[in-house]
Amino acid sequence: MHAKTKFRYLLMLLITCTFFALPSLLWGEDKPTGQFSLSAANKYIWRGYEMSRNSLVLQPTVSVGYKGFNASLWGNLDLKPYAQGAGTDYSSEWNETDFTFSYTKAFTPVNLTVGYIYYSLAPLRRNLPDRPDAQDIFVSASFNTVLNPTLTVYKEVSHYKNWYLWAGLSHEFALNKFLSLRISGSVSYLLSTDENFYPEFDDNALPTTKKFKHFHDGTLSVSLPIKLSSLISLTPGVTYVFPLSKMAKNEMKGFALKGSLTPSDRESSFLVGSLTFGFSF
Repeated sequence: MHAKTKFRYLLMLLITCTFFALPSLLWGEDKPTGQFSLSAANKYIWRGYEMSRNSLVLQPTVSVGYKGFNASLWGNLDLKPYAQGAGTDYSSEWNETDFTFSYTKAFTPVNLTVGYIYYSLAPLRRNLPDRPDAQDIFVSASFNTVLNPTLTVYKEVSHYKNWYLWAGLSHEFALNKFLSLRISGSVSYLLSTDENFYPEFDDNALPTTKKFKHFHDGTLSVSLPIKLSSLISLTPGVTYVFPLSKMAKNEMKGFALKGSLTPSDRESSFLVGSLTFGFSF
């Protein structure tokens, strides 16, 4: 295990223990809220990009909130990192740890959030070099109205210079006191400011010298949150991820893992199934 991976494990363990210890140490009756969750999924797709293939991924999250402030830690463990070529195999790899810090203020009927995300990135498999870490600052507005519309603007400020605009709608139907049906959808727009990291791709899914400035990925999701107790939930779900434009289709194929040696034959739409265990504290 290389030093950077060891650092990620130790950092996640330290922050997780701190999250659980602080409420009882520092606050009396007015304690923070917190949550731990563990998701298992057949794919890891991030903003339309294929980050795993033919594998199961495990994604733990721990978060704590207090008076509008929220801190969370999220990770991705790929149990069988994708490797091109018959007979090639790689053991499981912890390849991403994200730390998010945000503050939310309610202004009826809108909630405004500002925040920062640090993405600690390891190789998607061990024989590749480290990926440069990334950092986002973001502003989000969510409206307490029908369909809960939300608009979020992300600005990457380190290596992968881009703006990412995301808009989503969601609604949850209570089927009974234990079971709900949640439906959601989203669209996005990617504005690249660096053609080296986010270029346009041509119809052969090969990079050009132009910056990407188009509608990007869309999602449609259906899930069934099951309330096992006042603190514990289990949520099966399925999400369909797809390109919103021809340029996005070319780009998502170009960045996809090499299921085909011909870039234009790679996938640009993905079906993700997941099961999430949640515990509130």
